[in-house]
Amino acid sequence: MFRVSVTSFLTECDSKRARTDARVENPTSAVLVWNPVTDRNREETEGPRRRAFFLAVGATSILTLDQATKTLVASRLVPGESIEILPGILHLTLVRNTGMAFGLLSDLDIPFKSPLMTLLSLAIVAAVIYYALRSPGAETMTRLGSIFILGGALGNIVDRVRLGYVIDFVDVFYRDTHWPAFNVADSSICVGVGLWLLDSLRRHRPALGAEPEVAGGSGTGESAS
Repeated sequence: MFRVSVTSFLTECDSKRARTDARVENPTSAVLVWNPVTDRNREETEGPRRRAFFLAVGATSILTLDQATKTLVASRLVPGESIEILPGILHLTLVRNTGMAFGLLSDLDIPFKSPLMTLLSLAIVAAVIYYALRSPGAETMTRLGSIFILGGALGNIVDRVRLGYVIDFVDVFYRDTHWPAFNVADSSICVGVGLWLLDSLRRHRPALGAEPEVAGGSGTGESAS
């Protein structure tokens, strides 16, 4: 983090009279000088490590919560069975989803569907990890959103690898209209995508009170008579 700069040594070792047996004549003239390059290199090496640590801890926490809720519901219900939580609005209904989040592609019948869904999810996970680790340190919402997306994606991948389908159980509806059943992992993915969008809008939003630029001049002066 610091380097030693010796003025007497630099004086002796000029371009014309540099010699291999140069010695420091006055060691007391050495001073400590802050080296910003070393500090920047340290940030470049430690920054990704910190981001990776928090990404792993956050995603693991969401994964654990997702798997715990799925295990609890699967131990109490059989597929298709419901428990009323809020009459006419919310039930817990055990559903086996062979598609993506919120039942997307669940009705699609193709060979090797489960392995294909798993590979697609793994590709998404790899992209999220790459994006999260390379995002600037100031983009806190983007990194937080990446944690939610990664944890949710991993939660559903564990189900596909272990069971061949994803356990959904949150059934929101109004009268006869039902929103596709979902789980904690699906909700986490939605929260993460929302944080990504909010951070993108925040970074691209013009500063409040900023005056629009006027072509051909600053727009603040008066026209010449």
